[in-house]
Amino acid sequence: MILDDSFTIVNQHIPLLEIKKKLNEYHFVIVSGGTYFIISNYENSLMALGDDSIPIIEWLEQLHWLKSTVISNDNVVDPNVDWRRPVLVQNEKGIIGVLPVEKRMEMLEEENRQISAYFQTLAETINESVTAVDQAGHVVYWNTTAEETYKIKKEYILGKKIGEHFRDESIILHRILNEGRPVRGQYHRPDRDTHVLINASPIMIENKIIGGVATEQNITNIIRLNEELDSNSSLLVQKSNPFSTMVSRNSKFQESLKIAQKVAHADIPIHLTGESGSGKEMLAQAIHYGGTKAEGPFITLNCSVIPPALLEMELFGFQKETYTAEPQTLQIGRIEQAVEGTLFIEDIDKMPLPIQGKLLNYMVDHSFYRVGGVEKITSPTRIITSTSESIEILVKQGNFSEQLYFHLSVITIDIPPLRSRKEDIIANAKNFIQEFSSKYKKPVPEISSETMNQLVNYDWPGNIRELRNTIERLVLLSDQSVITDELLPENLKSKLIAKQNTSQKGDIVQPEDVILNPEVLEIEEALRKTYGNKSAAANLLGISRGTLYNKIKEFGLN
Repeated sequence: MILDDSFTIVNQHIPLLEIKKKLNEYHFVIVSGGTYFIISNYENSLMALGDDSIPIIEWLEQLHWLKSTVISNDNVVDPNVDWRRPVLVQNEKGIIGVLPVEKRMEMLEEENRQISAYFQTLAETINESVTAVDQAGHVVYWNTTAEETYKIKKEYILGKKIGEHFRDESIILHRILNEGRPVRGQYHRPDRDTHVLINASPIMIENKIIGGVATEQNITNIIRLNEELDSNSSLLVQKSNPFSTMVSRNSKFQESLKIAQKVAHADIPIHLTGESGSGKEMLAQAIHYGGTKAEGPFITLNCSVIPPALLEMELFGFQKETYTAEPQTLQIGRIEQAVEGTLFIEDIDKMPLPIQGKLLNYMVDHSFYRVGGVEKITSPTRIITSTSESIEILVKQGNFSEQLYFHLSVITIDIPPLRSRKEDIIANAKNFIQEFSSKYKKPVPEISSETMNQLVNYDWPGNIRELRNTIERLVLLSDQSVITDELLPENLKSKLIAKQNTSQKGDIVQPEDVILNPEVLEIEEALRKTYGNKSAAANLLGISRGTLYNKIKEFGLN
């Protein structure tokens, strides 16, 4: 605060003549006597008509002089201050200066410049488009990101009504200007190739709306990446005999597979649980291709990688009706894409509660509305869901819809982690070697006993997915007929070394310890070579088909 300290304080009985003299020495004379009156030196000419001998208080009363407000040095923003006269500023020691109205205006202008600089810097720093409008909808701010997103320079939009360029943005900003309610995470497509999420809030002073601010997050790249990932999703099982792909001699996993095979032909929802990478998508595909929906599409939706604001649109689709020459905007959702097939919803516990409610409505009557649409869509789609852990706890905490849980968990199948079924590592490793050797058109290599020992003793925190990726790496990098442990990833080897240093001798598993029966390996190898054709496998083994069926049942093979 810049104060004028050229002042003197006099009592109210001093004659007018003395005031005239003091105004030649000071900028201000402060008349004190219960209240304060301030006379500025530029007001000296007003005293020419007064009697020099009368007390100053009488002269002030004759002119109905306005008294001055006294404020503390930290209370400049007090709304009760009367700025028609210079203001006195005091602290605990007394009057410390005078704040004329012109100085206050300079302060306000400086504060306004600073606030504007903060706003502009903030608006240019965030990686989103920022639009600000006044009460009439005229654009008063348009940041650089908005220029890049919408290809409109500031000079062409500032001062113009937002509706001249964006019909929908105009509706959103006009809505908050009229209603005073903020908008959060609203999906919008300003043009065919651009996707944004809009947040907008009214600007209010004393409960009066004076404008609005909207930020638009450009999610076009996220949409395209998501579409690319969907288009590149791999088939993890054989369509003709899907359950044969899931090799296991673990009793718990075999029981899970038996349940999955039984319910594959029943058109009911299924919920899968298991650690990340344990094979939930593989089992979902096996259920799909092994059941009544096998001829329909298999579509996935991962709730943990799609922003919550986009999830509803991805699940149910988006529709914008137009009443002009513009074509209708339509985006088909995953449920509709999977019509007469299966939609696999991964990490459904990450789905926001409002969307859970809309999914529950779909589960009841198999119909829904697209986001922005008015037409009721019927889509007979099978739903398979998954979580990495039990969702009963989330239900108890109120973070998951209890009614949706009851609809989804008619059948719940748990997949045990790979570290608890060491007997499956060797068979799966060999299966993946066959798969990737065929994929990359390379001779099928063997795995050295030392390398297999490393694979068996590793804990596989990423489960079957990590094993699959590791084998793909080994096949790609190997130029020899035998894969050695030199090709194993460094992080895998370092974790094994740490485990060996801290484990008891009995904790280390040898590959031969997990090979239960050589005959089992022969049968599995024959089935793999014949792609699950049991008659061909029996011929390859030199036994009858009945004998093969009996052995498959005896050894618990699929």
